[in-house]
Amino acid sequence: MITEEAFMDIMALHRQGHSMRFIARKLGLHRNTVKKFILGKRFPEYRRGMRSVSVLAPYVRMIQDWLSQDDYRASWVFERLKLIGYAGSYETVKKFIRPIKEQQARIAYARFETMPGLQAQVDWADFQIAEPNGKTSTVYLFILVLGYCRAIYAEFVNRCTLESFLDGHIRAFHYLGGVPAELLYDNMKHVVIRHLVGRVAFNPELLHFAHHYGFAPKACPPYAAWVKGKVKRPVDYLRESFWRGYAFSDLESANRDLHHWLDTVANRRIHGTHQQPVIERWQQKKPQLGPLPAADYDTSLKVFHQVYKDCQVSYEANRYLLPHTVVGKQALLKVKNGTIHFYDDDRLLVSYAQAEGKHVGNASFYEALKADKDLQQRKYGHTKAKATRVLSIGSLFPQVMHRPLADYERLAQGGGLWSS
Repeated sequence: MITEEAFMDIMALHRQGHSMRFIARKLGLHRNTVKKFILGKRFPEYRRGMRSVSVLAPYVRMIQDWLSQDDYRASWVFERLKLIGYAGSYETVKKFIRPIKEQQARIAYARFETMPGLQAQVDWADFQIAEPNGKTSTVYLFILVLGYCRAIYAEFVNRCTLESFLDGHIRAFHYLGGVPAELLYDNMKHVVIRHLVGRVAFNPELLHFAHHYGFAPKACPPYAAWVKGKVKRPVDYLRESFWRGYAFSDLESANRDLHHWLDTVANRRIHGTHQQPVIERWQQKKPQLGPLPAADYDTSLKVFHQVYKDCQVSYEANRYLLPHTVVGKQALLKVKNGTIHFYDDDRLLVSYAQAEGKHVGNASFYEALKADKDLQQRKYGHTKAKATRVLSIGSLFPQVMHRPLADYERLAQGGGLWSS
């Protein structure tokens, strides 16, 4: 079984037109393994196991503090950790310290250029708004920059949520006319869950999103901000050329003005690195970008909730009425842009505007419950145990036959059968 990241690399190289033999040799995999995942196009599935916690985890902050004070050697750090209870190996300490010391010692770096359609860089940035009352508020910028031509897509949002992050990708892909083979990120929480020894654990939702659009996510090394220079510099350019002195009124107007600036200024400038108009280089190499999928990824917030006996589902202190046929089931809620869609498996049950502190429902659902005769019969009829035999004659009292006293005297003397 391969890792999720290796699967994304396989699909990205395949989309670029490389043969299975080339992909297997480049990634160090068997050709049959590469063939299996290319033909199947199935995301690797793993059984959930116990999460391993690094033995070094309790001492990370302490090590960082020591290294910020002086250029201590790994052996010095290891000896100090042993005195306070560290039970791990010296190699673990050395591997952890190496990238920190490399970052501290690095003075210059070499500029690197990417091939057409290969890579884009993605980032967040915050922008301050001066309010009339003297206070400041903040909006956030999502930005994606194509590495080869430096074409920019950007938009403002109120919050840095995973939903707005993925929606920004989708609108960027449509604006730029395709999907790069790789997207480079820093170690933001929407992308990287944690760093493991030798590899990165990506957010599972981002991996499924990447698989849907056919790109491979890449994370910058820790403490290596210079790797994402192609997106960091455009943020500074946008601050000075567009934002400084801009009269902000609302988010919708700001995005409309920003996109006009992208179309008329930013993506028509002659870039200082390749000395060509960005739009010309972009349009020439647009066919090198991967195709967009037939349908966009569903970025709704997805949660499951139990449907109660009163046909209602509780979500964020509000109650929503659903059909009685799903009582007792787990309904899927998809929440997006103030609307909640309720599903039974893949069947849409109903959609409601997201409420605030109240009950929301469709009265016809209760009418359907009252009209369901089969349900009433199951509830009050055949599903109950059978009653006693006397109830079968329609009365709670047994019926007794009345006879003359002479008949009882005759029967007592043996003159007949009691049951006749």
